[in-house]
Amino acid sequence: MSEQLVSVTAAAKALDVSADTIRRWNKLGLIKATRDRNQKRLFNLEEIIRLQKKLKGEGEQVPFKVLRAEKMFEEATCIDLFAGAGGTALGFANAGLHHTFLNEFNDKAVATLKVNSEKHGLNWNIDGRDVHEVSFEGMHAEVIQAGFPCQAFSYAGKSRGFEDTRGTLFFEFARAVKEIRPKIAIGENVRGLLKHDGGRTLETMLNTLDELGYKVNYRVLRAQYLDVPQKRERLIIFAVRKDLDCPILFPKEKDYFISLREALKGCPASDGQKYPEKKRFVMEMVPEGGYWRDLPEAVAKEYMGGSYYLSGGKTGMARRLSWDQPSLTLTCAPAQKQTERCHPSETRPLNVREYARIQTFPDDWEFEGSLSDKYKQIGNAVPVNLGYHIGRCVLASLGYIDKTDEMEQVDPLVLQDI
Repeated sequence: MSEQLVSVTAAAKALDVSADTIRRWNKLGLIKATRDRNQKRLFNLEEIIRLQKKLKGEGEQVPFKVLRAEKMFEEATCIDLFAGAGGTALGFANAGLHHTFLNEFNDKAVATLKVNSEKHGLNWNIDGRDVHEVSFEGMHAEVIQAGFPCQAFSYAGKSRGFEDTRGTLFFEFARAVKEIRPKIAIGENVRGLLKHDGGRTLETMLNTLDELGYKVNYRVLRAQYLDVPQKRERLIIFAVRKDLDCPILFPKEKDYFISLREALKGCPASDGQKYPEKKRFVMEMVPEGGYWRDLPEAVAKEYMGGSYYLSGGKTGMARRLSWDQPSLTLTCAPAQKQTERCHPSETRPLNVREYARIQTFPDDWEFEGSLSDKYKQIGNAVPVNLGYHIGRCVLASLGYIDKTDEMEQVDPLVLQDI
């Protein structure tokens, strides 16, 4: 990977495109920018050259694959809470961690976990109870992972610590950490957690883990630069027990992305939602990569209704995906008006197996329940390959594998009492 960093102007001149084109590629998330001391944006010239070739249909495309390590470390035991359809659990397992307990309350997701545990020889111990009913006393694991929902706290005191989190699902994660005392605890959530309740929610979570005896830090990881063909951001909290000399590690972003074309190549056929005839008529007019602004004005006004006159880009409405870019973030349904996910060339929503591919589930990972249940499970999942990269950092922190130059070591946060 070249480290030749250039300005917007220099990049535009080298590629014979406008500076606005470079800025647009950056805004679309197709290329990354770094900042110098003066906060001036700099770009990796080789990365932009590869992108330009890719967009022209030239050069080498990064192939899609579900990442998997060769070795499983039986001693690297892991507990997964709020496991959903198993995105993080499978990613951690593919990285080499051994799960001893998974908890998930949704009955359709539990069925998905059970059928795949048996089918893939994972031998997962799956608990379908409400997490409030689970006692963690006597359990042992080196790692606990949880994708808890984001909830505001009722601040009863000034500590904003463990006791203040009662009544939330984060409290159940913290309770598991307190009772099991794993070496590492990984929390996962949406990027919006950064600003949730003015930042107090994240602050409380970090202080709680600190109070429980863990040094912590966090990063927002962009899945599109971690072998996931999707523009999806997740906030990852990495906590290490204070009595251990284990580093806090996060995966470094790659200088490439996987296009939707590569991701859906050879994707098996499956069921999927269909458009009503009236909506299909509208979506037929949207070009690849386009959205409502590409419709004739009269059609756009009728389709958008009152939203047509509201401020904001509304870029998710009547949106058709692009073959040469990663997918937009998948939601719990592919045909919601505000977050349309139309196939790049066929006038239909993405189907179930395409959804699963974009979330980097293997083609033989089954999803139980109705069609809407399947979309919801996949849309809510952490991408498997993102889980893989986080899992490799966990293993390196624990000393099972060597730390590589694809991992970034960060210092623990210095948390102050409030």
